[in-house]
Amino acid sequence: MQKMTRRTMLGSLLGMAFAALMPVQTAMASLKGYPDKSIRMVIPGPPGGATDIITRLVSAELSKELGQTVWVDNKPGASATIGNNIVAKSEPDGYTLLLTFTAIVQAPWLYKNIPYDGLKDLIPITQLARSSDLFMVHKDLNVNTLEEFIELAHKNPDKYAYGSYGNGTSSHIHGEQFKRAKNIEMTHIPYRGASPALQALLAGDLSAAFIDITTMTAFLDSDKFKVLAVTGSDRLKTLPNVRTFTEMGIEGFTSNGWLGVFAPANTSPEMVKFLSEKLDKVLKLPAVQQRFQEFGLRQVSNTPEEFQTILLKDYENYGNIIKAANLRID
Repeated sequence: MQKMTRRTMLGSLLGMAFAALMPVQTAMASLKGYPDKSIRMVIPGPPGGATDIITRLVSAELSKELGQTVWVDNKPGASATIGNNIVAKSEPDGYTLLLTFTAIVQAPWLYKNIPYDGLKDLIPITQLARSSDLFMVHKDLNVNTLEEFIELAHKNPDKYAYGSYGNGTSSHIHGEQFKRAKNIEMTHIPYRGASPALQALLAGDLSAAFIDITTMTAFLDSDKFKVLAVTGSDRLKTLPNVRTFTEMGIEGFTSNGWLGVFAPANTSPEMVKFLSEKLDKVLKLPAVQQRFQEFGLRQVSNTPEEFQTILLKDYENYGNIIKAANLRID
């Protein structure tokens, strides 16, 4: 065994220190000059919707912060799994990001074969905003409270159907949870998005529907429907008199819908922190705050660590609901 002299001990300690610093130095090197080309922001939804509008607003302002173009790439389909998978399989170099929504923690419970793991293959950067679904009925339905609707549905099993903005979406999950919690028999009618579901409700083709507040904000003054309840942890500022399901003692509705930004796994912590701080600046802009409010969204802008905690909690909560409702898409 080689004798450990003062000189060799010092050399070993310096070597250990250098090795410990290597990841930091590598990360700092990866940030040097970043970004030096355009950044792709993938959204797992179609053009023209509320999420698309928010994504383009955030991306445009982030472009100004970074000094490089952040361009939006719409990749809709399969409960957001197509777009999410693209980013999960991308290089972790900060040039491909994902602006997605709650489906990332719901899909694993709904689909047997997802080509990525949303909690392992993607890193949360920041949660942009929280949202809610509204439970609404057509204006001609002779009820004014959720309790009255429940009583009516019990008296008329399978007479009423509820619409959602798609199979496997939050609105579908909320509908099945509502049926299970109150022992109601209602047929589920999925639509290709929230706007078609809303139009069906307004036209009287639907008796009831779960539709997100972002889609509904422009129609809140309409007299063609009644809002009986909202999902999420608290009431909406735009509908202060509408109670939450939780307030009415109905369990399983505390999780909020949300929008958030992610990067591929193995993106350096320094780069994630850098992007999180840049997005925080974007979300503090008055024009951005006003637009979020117009869509009924409640801004969050938390740290990657805080967002990760929310993801894990929502993953467990939705898993419990989906398993209890025996809800599967494939």
